[in-house]
Amino acid sequence: MALGLHRKKNEDRGDGKLIDDYLLSGKLDSLGILYGRYIDLVYGVCLKYFRNREQSQDAVMDIFEKLVTELGRHKVENFKSWLYVLTKNHCLMKLRSSKKDIDRVISIEDHGYLFMENDFQMHPVDKSDINNDEILEKCIEQLKADQRNCVRLFYYDNKCYREIAGLLKMDEQKVKSHLQNAKRNLKICMEKNYEEE
Repeated sequence: MALGLHRKKNEDRGDGKLIDDYLLSGKLDSLGILYGRYIDLVYGVCLKYFRNREQSQDAVMDIFEKLVTELGRHKVENFKSWLYVLTKNHCLMKLRSSKKDIDRVISIEDHGYLFMENDFQMHPVDKSDINNDEILEKCIEQLKADQRNCVRLFYYDNKCYREIAGLLKMDEQKVKSHLQNAKRNLKICMEKNYEEE
């Protein structure tokens, strides 16, 4: 009974607290709980790049091993965003290291709209230095309905343009346009809010 309560207490801790616990103790329990929260996100990103379940499952394990060393080297303010970037970079490096997959990497980077945003400047949702979720959420709420829906489906549910177009019954080009406009509007809104703080 006490063990169950202890486990529940661990699971209730915030991301920052779990990171601190891991960095102080070096025990993998806290890291395991933390990673468990976002394992679906990691697997989804890997699947979009590798398009292979087995390879994606292997990558999920590799990324956990990478966390053990990488987490201590970076000041992580927003774990989810940082993990997303770490996962994306891991997938690209793996694909680049395999000569037979090099054409697919180029294809993903040239036609990123089929998989995920292909803009070099990351969307505010992805930036690891953004630590004020309240401001971000407030700015998302201020977007027009179509932009807001596209942002939530793309960045939070990891849907590709094609899937979003199907769900929202609109053209893929329209989805891309809504995301680009949302990105610009979010950047303006967040900069304005940071200046006011």
